[in-house]
Amino acid sequence: MMFNRNEETNMRKIGFDNEKYLSMQSEHIRERIGQFGDKLYLEFGGKLFDDYHASRVLPGFAPDSKLQMLLQLADQAEMIISINAADIDKNKIRHDLGITYDQDVIRLIGVYREKGLYVSSVVITRYAGQKSADAFQKKLENIGIKVYHHYSIEGYPNNVATIVSDEGYGKNDYVETTRPLVIVTAPGPGSGKMATCLSQLYHENKRGVKAGYAKFETFPIWNIPLKHPVNLAYEAATADLNDVNMIDPFHLEAYGETTVNYNRDVEIYPVLAAMFEAIYGSCPYASPTDMGVNMAGNCIVDDEACQEASRQEIIRRYYQSLNRMVLDEATKDEVYKQELLMKQAKITVNDRKVVPVAMALAEETGAAAAALELEDGRIITGSTSDLLGPASAVLLNAIKVLGDIDKSIHLISRNYIEPIQRLKTNYLGSKNPRLHTDEVLIALSMCAVSDPKAKLALEQLPKLAGCQLHTTAMLSSVDMNTFNKLGIQFTNEAVYEKRDE
Repeated sequence: MMFNRNEETNMRKIGFDNEKYLSMQSEHIRERIGQFGDKLYLEFGGKLFDDYHASRVLPGFAPDSKLQMLLQLADQAEMIISINAADIDKNKIRHDLGITYDQDVIRLIGVYREKGLYVSSVVITRYAGQKSADAFQKKLENIGIKVYHHYSIEGYPNNVATIVSDEGYGKNDYVETTRPLVIVTAPGPGSGKMATCLSQLYHENKRGVKAGYAKFETFPIWNIPLKHPVNLAYEAATADLNDVNMIDPFHLEAYGETTVNYNRDVEIYPVLAAMFEAIYGSCPYASPTDMGVNMAGNCIVDDEACQEASRQEIIRRYYQSLNRMVLDEATKDEVYKQELLMKQAKITVNDRKVVPVAMALAEETGAAAAALELEDGRIITGSTSDLLGPASAVLLNAIKVLGDIDKSIHLISRNYIEPIQRLKTNYLGSKNPRLHTDEVLIALSMCAVSDPKAKLALEQLPKLAGCQLHTTAMLSSVDMNTFNKLGIQFTNEAVYEKRDE
């Protein structure tokens, strides 16, 4: 089933100049190194090589842009990874990957090394002799990584006199570094990146080394308006942390210039300024905005394209929060915040074109439905049948359209579907006989061996990357995983389909 919106195409517009960004960002970091003389400690927030949020709200931004930028500085840079000992002890999970923070550190080391970046050491912060931290240290040392310990400081972060003394930072291990740019990163928030940087500044100063600090966060973008959809989308992405974008009052007072930062950086700035004064005698920055090195705002080439992409991201985040609340992973307050952000962006769910189409089909058929928008603007639909769920149906219908295959043709014969159904229900204990998307693709692959039409349909899958999808019932984890692998950006209503999985 297919819905033709109109004859006009709606190809994804590029709103961000990625090449300009790589060049400008790396040059700006080089300038910041030169500002301090000997060494720059750069606190690196967010995802380094899989920043799909940035690529969605800034169309044209490559998910690995930050990594590519650092590779331009690889001969000058080394990396320190910080991890909180308490997170090791509690087996804290990085939910987007489903692995613990300590496992992620090992993963990050492998990725960085593979890409050609030098990882010199790991700092275990808030170390208190935890056996789990000691065991992790041995693992790191076995792969040639130096490990250092930082300790809890009483009164941190407000007791500056103690923090910036031999009883505070002075008790931390001094991390040996050899290159002018030291990137401090971590598996997630609360790992101690900033504290690691500041502790190093204290130790470097005692050794007569002129070292500086800067912060690299992509969002919020400081030189676009506070309520710009790109910045609102960042608030939507961090709704669970309750981050709030705000005008930087220190920057406004110092320069008479309006810039955007977020509450945590604004709140901590007076403490940071006091620490800098205690270490150096003066603070090199007049505001939290001054500390940043982010050039992303200067590389937006089509503001409307970025605004529209960000409005879509806000809607996606709203649906995510609704689903998280149903799964008891989010509060009503988180959903309320998403609703407020949508009002600020002047959008509703119907501004996501696939939503009203899917909902209309569900009402018409009385069954769960799905709608998928192709890159050219055409919207393909699918609904629940005795053989397929809506996600599987819309996937097959979409690749038929892309391959110009007649909709009446059955790409997968019942002879392939029914044995899979029997396997699921008779032997694997499933009460739902309908095929998930991964099962459909496996069956299609088998058919493609002898059927040219099935082979042609299979070859259309790469064209689905970047397409938009909405279903009127919650997707299974299997279907979500398949769509993620295909690069389909999906949302779904926060209701269960009336069937057993």
